[in-house]
Amino acid sequence: MIETHPGQIILLGSGETSPSIRKTYDWLFQQMEKPIRNAILETPAGFEPNSADVAGQIGEYLKKHLQNYDPQVAIIPARKRGSPFSTEDPAILEPMYGADVLFMGPGSPTYTVRQLQNSVAWHTLQACHQMGTTLIFASAASLACSQQTMPVYEIYKVGEELHWKSGLDFFGTYGLSLIFVPHWNNNDGGQALDTSRCYLGQERFGRLKSQLDAIYSDDISSDRSGYTIVGLDEYTALCIDIREEICRVMGQGSVTIIRDDVQSVFGRGESFPIQALGAFQIQAKSDKIPEEIWQRVQSKLAQIQAERQAVSVPTAKVVSLTEEREQARREKNWLRSDELRDEIEANGWSVRDTREGSILEQLKE
Repeated sequence: MIETHPGQIILLGSGETSPSIRKTYDWLFQQMEKPIRNAILETPAGFEPNSADVAGQIGEYLKKHLQNYDPQVAIIPARKRGSPFSTEDPAILEPMYGADVLFMGPGSPTYTVRQLQNSVAWHTLQACHQMGTTLIFASAASLACSQQTMPVYEIYKVGEELHWKSGLDFFGTYGLSLIFVPHWNNNDGGQALDTSRCYLGQERFGRLKSQLDAIYSDDISSDRSGYTIVGLDEYTALCIDIREEICRVMGQGSVTIIRDDVQSVFGRGESFPIQALGAFQIQAKSDKIPEEIWQRVQSKLAQIQAERQAVSVPTAKVVSLTEEREQARREKNWLRSDELRDEIEANGWSVRDTREGSILEQLKE
């Protein structure tokens, strides 16, 4: 039997590249060993011609604003089923296996569901998470990972009637029926238009909630009773630790939990037990993930772990040269600093300067 150890899950109400959310990344990265390997999935914005740029902007933000953690970033161009960048192509998904953090963000929630539902990419993401990878879902991805997702663009922009669509149901593995609503406190409409509840406003959201009541009362086949709405304020993070069974609110605003028509609000800095989200349960591994994907993830992770363990440590000479170079830099002896950099590289290592000091990286042969 495969022994799992699920990673953390962070859901963002908005602002994945904002100063408010940067503190959440800091909190997360402090718990990890450097370098921190990040993989960003393009899928939510895969319909856009610039989807690589959308994902790339997040990667650049991490590299620029969290450089102390030596973040490494890989973009996964899994954009559309049946295309050269298919969510069914295992080769495209290679960066997932070695990632400490998997990120999905802006785009369309319904498009995300269509491209990922029961796909190789989605099952691989689930398996990696159960083996320890942290997941970050922002905006559209937060909506998409719900059991039922709000088709925001179709209603707000196109004018379709109020309705729900089946979501990716990420938390179904843990016995939870969750409906995530980012931009919970949005006020872009000012006094003229209520744009809270992810731009739909409280009145329309009330009608949508009535539809949820009907959906769940009619679903007698489900082994999960009821549902829980999780409203995520803008610039706010909900950090869910599966193993510790605790939820933390970070960022600028609050998280609103609505279950059985009872509303609870948790402000930044507050924590609450995961059971507040529903009848939480943890299992050895998800039986919804195909066995071949479990085997592939297991094999890839074992290979990556062996390769990392085989990486050499710098020799005493290289360490000594690095210390001498740091002293030269403190003395602003740039000529000697450059000479020492060349000597370090001649011994098989490169040196990268950060605010916390020099970082050595082994040169590839």
